[in-house]
Amino acid sequence: MFGIVNCSISTTCLVGILTGLAVLFYVYVKWSHSYWKRKGVPYLEPEFFYGNSKKIIKREISFGDRFAEIYTEMKSKGWKFGGTYIFTRPSFLPIDLELIKCILQKDFQHFMNHGFYVNEESDPLTGHLFNLENQKWKNIRGKLTPTFTSGKLKMMFQTMAACTEGLAEVLKEYEKINDVVDIKEVLSRFTTDVIGSVAFGLECNSLKDPDSVFRKYGKKVFEPSFIRRIKMWIMMFTPKHILKKISFKQTDAAVEKFFLDTVRDTIKYREQNNIFRKDFMHLLIQLKNRGEVTVEESQKEMHLTENEIAAQCFVFFIAGFETSATTMTFALYELAANQDIQEKLREEVRDVLDKYDGKMTYDAIMEMTYLDKIVNETLRKHPPVPGTPRICTKRYQIPGTDIFIEEGTRVNIPIHAIQRDPEYYPDPEKFDPERFNEENKSKRRPYTFMPFGEGPRICIGARFGLLQAKVGLTAIISKFVVTINEKTEMPLKYATNMFITTPKGGLWLNVKEIK
Repeated sequence: MFGIVNCSISTTCLVGILTGLAVLFYVYVKWSHSYWKRKGVPYLEPEFFYGNSKKIIKREISFGDRFAEIYTEMKSKGWKFGGTYIFTRPSFLPIDLELIKCILQKDFQHFMNHGFYVNEESDPLTGHLFNLENQKWKNIRGKLTPTFTSGKLKMMFQTMAACTEGLAEVLKEYEKINDVVDIKEVLSRFTTDVIGSVAFGLECNSLKDPDSVFRKYGKKVFEPSFIRRIKMWIMMFTPKHILKKISFKQTDAAVEKFFLDTVRDTIKYREQNNIFRKDFMHLLIQLKNRGEVTVEESQKEMHLTENEIAAQCFVFFIAGFETSATTMTFALYELAANQDIQEKLREEVRDVLDKYDGKMTYDAIMEMTYLDKIVNETLRKHPPVPGTPRICTKRYQIPGTDIFIEEGTRVNIPIHAIQRDPEYYPDPEKFDPERFNEENKSKRRPYTFMPFGEGPRICIGARFGLLQAKVGLTAIISKFVVTINEKTEMPLKYATNMFITTPKGGLWLNVKEIK
């Protein structure tokens, strides 16, 4: 009998504890979701627990499309900014372009960092330029900036252009067997070869061998997985000092070993054999040995370690191959859907190449003004990264208000939403390269086109990415006609399991060689 009584008491206690925890959880969520109200910031009503991110979490819609919905609703209410929640975490969304200018440029010292996890000791590949903060970011940025000048890009150009031969051969093989092309996959192999060659000085052979080691590890970085999602949520809600204390590792162990070993072996081989190559790796080795890219620079010396070189090569590789491949993919989709634009581009490409004896050169690519418009319109309509994050690093008073953004608050700049805003781009769903002619560009308001971000933290490799995309498109359009295959899902939608803008279900094209 006593056993029954004790069991009943234990059950009652357990129910009481669980009820108490449920009440505490409910109170915590409701209190967290009152943050913007307490701050006096207008906000969209959050759903319990999910905040404003339920559609993203349940993969009903892409990150960029969801924030475009939020942006549009806020703007329709006449707000210049608003508050959102990702689960219980508050996130500030600027709408007004002048406020965006303040955050990204004018008052940059209040919003210097992206807010991502960095631990150079236990997770060395996180110590790259995109993640670095404060003075360390300034130092590395200053040292790397000279590696992306026009002169340095021109120096790397032939290494880049050489990879187009393999690209053409692969497309010819698809046509020969009358097979449809998963163009994103092919272009990812092309950009893997380009960046593997330019960044590491290695022949990756991804175009010839889709299972090459570089392609394998490149895909591994971006492949959605349960473990990766868990890590993402842990990083989002755990203070960074705690993550560092427990030596949390974001990078997959196999990926880390591959990139660290590759960089160390490459540096050792080049230094032992006095090898000079016109590529990114050579410039980084200069920084390692001299603390500068050119002897003439008078900047204070700051020598890069091998781990720091590996981290910069890593981000150059993963950012460069995926975003450029995505840009080319969407550009070819739009060209396939608009045959008149495709033919006009082909005429320009042929005319310019004829001036250079049929050879693709850096100067030839720079002369292709219509190609430039097409790439920019692609980036406008399909920006590879739909938004750029900032963390408030110093308490900030919103101009013209008595409202403050507190230190540590996440800020999201809605790039995708702004570039689809009909106020700035009438009929935004239409693909129109002439939006980027000189007359229209001069009329457009600043901060309405920023596919690479803006301000001091604008993507350092933007010009490289643009050049790589133009080289790939030139190689394809000069030799092939592309059309949309029925296997492509229409209307085109974005994948909901990736932050980077990617076509859902792949993008399938037919290619026909021009004889």
